[in-house]
Order: sequence, then structure tokens, then C-alpha cells
Amino acid sequence: MAFDAKTFLKTVSEAPGVYRMFDEDSNVLYVGKAKRLKARLSSYFRNRGLNAKTQALVARIADIQVTITRSETEALILEQTLIKSYRPPYNILMRDDKSYPYVFVSDRHAYPALEFKRVRSRGNDGRYFGPYPSSGAVRESLNLMQKIFRIRNCEDSVFSNRSRPCLQYQIGRCTAPCVDYISKEDYQRDVEHAVMCLSGKSEQVTRQLEQDMETASQALEFEKAAFLRDQIGDLRSMQSQQSVETDSGHADIFALAERPGGSSISVLAVRDGRMLGARHFMPKNELGLSGGELLESFVSQYYLGQSHELPQEVLVTHALPGQQVLEQAFSEQAERRVRLTDQVRGYRAQWLTLARTNAEQHLTTQLSGQQQMDRRFEDLRNVLGLKVAPSRLECFDISHSHGEATVASCVVFETNGPVKSDYRRFNIEDIEAGDDYGAMKQALTRRYKRIQNKEAKKPDILVVDGGKGQLNMAREVFEELGVTGVILIGVAKGTTRKPGLETLFIETIDQSVVLDSTQPALHLIQHIRDESHRFAITGHRQRRDKTRRTSSLEEIAGVGPKRRRELLKFFGGLQGVRQATRDELIRVPGINAQLAEQIYLALHG
Repeated sequence: MAFDAKTFLKTVSEAPGVYRMFDEDSNVLYVGKAKRLKARLSSYFRNRGLNAKTQALVARIADIQVTITRSETEALILEQTLIKSYRPPYNILMRDDKSYPYVFVSDRHAYPALEFKRVRSRGNDGRYFGPYPSSGAVRESLNLMQKIFRIRNCEDSVFSNRSRPCLQYQIGRCTAPCVDYISKEDYQRDVEHAVMCLSGKSEQVTRQLEQDMETASQALEFEKAAFLRDQIGDLRSMQSQQSVETDSGHADIFALAERPGGSSISVLAVRDGRMLGARHFMPKNELGLSGGELLESFVSQYYLGQSHELPQEVLVTHALPGQQVLEQAFSEQAERRVRLTDQVRGYRAQWLTLARTNAEQHLTTQLSGQQQMDRRFEDLRNVLGLKVAPSRLECFDISHSHGEATVASCVVFETNGPVKSDYRRFNIEDIEAGDDYGAMKQALTRRYKRIQNKEAKKPDILVVDGGKGQLNMAREVFEELGVTGVILIGVAKGTTRKPGLETLFIETIDQSVVLDSTQPALHLIQHIRDESHRFAITGHRQRRDKTRRTSSLEEIAGVGPKRRRELLKFFGGLQGVRQATRDELIRVPGINAQLAEQIYLALHG
């Protein structure tokens, strides 16, 4: 069967990462990296502009798997690791690791420089950081360290013969240790900070600099505090980009993602602090195990049933019921301590987050496959007794916080999956707080008025989340608007509210059906219901947060942006404005007695 690029590309992330292209025999054809996976992979399937060799590659593609990384640099390193492992026919053969560049810091110089090195020396003359994926990546790191910590970059011969500072000192890129403008102790501290950043410990450096900045500020050393503030800002900017090999971290990370219709487990391997790749599995959960039980079964089989090497740590996204027993079994098999845990912090928590992201991405791709969607729509046709399978479904849901910022969502699925360009949100107004039925009526009326006026496509099926009451409300709206030809389905959660136990009401509350938890039709209903729930919650949070962020000053006539700035600047913030008297408000530039009275009454009633 030909690879369905259109459906696949709908699910691909915009994040940086690595992709592997497979032929029909599951052989790796090509490994590539991308700053934005979706954009890069889309370029392979455009209608024109591909050379003959790329066209030949695309013609052989049967599957594509992606691994999301934290940064483009990490993607570069992972790409080279995978190319060396798979040796794909369409890749240029990877050179040996010895030709990859490093950052070097000497142990034998009182004022060491950060140096570019192509080959590691056999002697114990200093510390090496890398290998980096390219010389450009090394120079980028050197430039950052030089900018933030002002470490010298000159040759030793130049350093020893300087009599006055060079241009690097003049532009703020060096502290001029060559002419003793900085003490050996202070320079060594800057080098230590740079080394910690290169080792992946930039957060510790940031915290230390924050303490130094606070100390300088309290000592009224404002110029030093300002310099430290700028250093901290540069470090914060760097932290999202830095990603090189450190000499710590030997772990396998297991992440489980579950949705109606399937589960995905991603396994990330980290060795010496460097991610070596990810594998994805789609285990069947015929017994309806909980997430922890399913992951425990998989992890135990992965190591105890096969010959996979046990690392120092096994990290999991769910607490496993038999975690202690499993950890003991792993330790006995490895003849050393193996740590198994779901409670981690720092960079290990980042690994777990990355594994979870990969599992979600892989599951989304698999569930959106054309064959899967076709099966779901066909099964729904059988359940409803239709002659022709439906081609378009809409689902509505309501979200609010105790009646605040109520938002209704409308999501649309067609046989190719979600049609996000047709999604709509409705800000609900003029109803009693917490009135879900009134909110549903308003949203459905606004939506189906447009459909009746042929301003939007009519669906074959309308799904409402909420059971009998919401189904009756939808029926009432349809009767008022004269909507015909749309099948109504209400979804009611079971008494335990667990997925798979829903009751479906077809057209009326008298026609109900409970489908088997493995039926594709139920998975389709659950999928669109969960998507409408997600879309409604996202909209509600955005509306609520926007309302809460809006200053009460913005609602006062005559108080524009300039006067708001003056008020906040004069009193040090909104709380100070609230506490101000009428006479104090008049003292603010641009505020007369009449406006001061207006502001005071608006804030105090």
C-alpha cells in the first residue's frame, strides 16, 4: 500500500527532531534532521522541484518515524548516531567520531582559554567537551562563553607577549588577564562557570549569579549588579539551546501515551548524557489494564524476556504497582544496583517529558492513519444502521470555572481525521453562571443558523457531550431552526466515568446503546469527544486568563495607556493605586480632580 503522506503530515510536530524513512521491508532508507520536522518532511512531498534521486527515495517510502528532540543541536548529534548505526543507503556515510570537534580547556595554564580541538590528545592535559555535530556548533558555543564570561580566545604565544589589552577587551569580550586586569581567582571563577555550562549545569551557574547580583545590589554596587543581570539573561537564553555530550547519565526512559483506540510506548536511550535514539511500540491492552500495569508488563518483558542491556537507571512516566520487586529483579540480573523510578527532577525530568512527547506524537500519527479512520467510520455506519458511511462529524462541549468565562467548542472530523481549519469556539454571554444547557443552546443556535444559511457545511452527525439533557437541548434547537438530515448522538459517561463504559443515545433518550470498549465506532466517538473537550478547555483558559490579566484601570473612561503608565509608575503598581486617596491621585501628572474622583469611585465603588 502506498504511503499516505497527506494524512501523516497532518500529525507531524513543528518541533526539532530526527526522522527515519523505511521501505516496505522495514529497512531504513534515510535518516535526517530538522529544525522544524513538519516543514522539512513536507518538502519531500511537494508536487515539483524534487531532483531525480529524491524522487526515487520518496517512491520507496512505506513508513516514516520521527523522534522529537529538545533542540536542533541535539537533533544534529542524534542524526549522526543513527546514521552510524543504520548506515542507510541514501545517506552519505558518516565519518569516524575522531574527526568531530571538541571544546578544550587546559589544566596547565593559570589563565586557560576555551579552544577548538579536532582531535583529542592522549595526554591528561585538560578537559574536553563534545563531540559536537559540526565546527559551527563549537564556534557558537565558544562565542557564547566568550560573550557571557569574557574568557580569552587568543593563542598562548600571543597571550604571553601582550603589553596592553587587545580589541577583545575593548568590545567587552575579554577581561584582559594578559595585563593583569583581572585576578587569577576571579578569572578561574569565570572559567569554572563556563565549564559548568558546557557540562550542562547552567542552571546552577544561574542561581549562583542571582545570589551574587542580590549581594551586589544590597552593597549598592549597581554597576556590578547590572553586569550580573545581563549575564543571567544571556544564560537564560542559552539554556534552551545548549545540548552537548556530558559525562553523566546512563538511562532508558519509558513513556506511555493512551487514547481511545490505542496505546503507544516510547523508549529513549541515554548513554553518557547523550540521547542515542527512540523506539516506539503499540502494545495491545486487551485486558483493560491501568497505565501503570500496562507499562510494568512492557518494561519487565523488555528486559527480563529479551537481551536488552540494563542501564544504571530506568525511568518511567507512571508509578508501577510492582516497582520494588521489578527493581530488585533488574539489579540481580545486572549484578549491580539498577534504579527504577517515576519520581525525578532536573534533567531527568526533562528526559521524561521528551519521552512523553515522543509517545504522544507517535500515537497521534498511528491513530490518524487512513486505514484506522476508515475502519472507525465504517463501524459507526454499522452501529447506526446506515446505508452509507458518514463523512463528517461535529462535536460540541462546554467549559467554564464555576460559571466564569464560559466557552463552547465545536470540532470537526472527516474521514481523513480532524479538520482543524473548521474548528470553532463560542464565547457564551448573557446566561446564568454554570448553566451548561443554556450555553449549549446558545452555541448550537449560533452554529446551525450559519449552517442553515449555507455559510458552513452541514455535518452528517452531531455529537454532544453530556448525555440526556444536552441531547434534548440539541433536539430543541434543531426543531426551532428547522434543521433536518443530521443524526444526533449524546454521549453519557458511565457511573465510574471510565473510558469504554459510555452510553450513546441515538436521536432520542429512548434509544441507547453501550458499545464494546474495543469497537472502532466507540473509539471514533471518544476521540472526537476528547478533542472537543481539549479545545473547549484551551479556549476557556485563554479567555479566563485574558480577563484576569486585564487591569481594572483599562475599564475606566478617560484613562488611556499613557495615564495608566503614569498611575502605575507613581504608586508602584495597581495595589498602590487602589490604596491612594483622591488627593493623592490628583498629584499624578495628567490626572485632574474630576478624573481622580472617577478613578477613585471605579476602584472603590
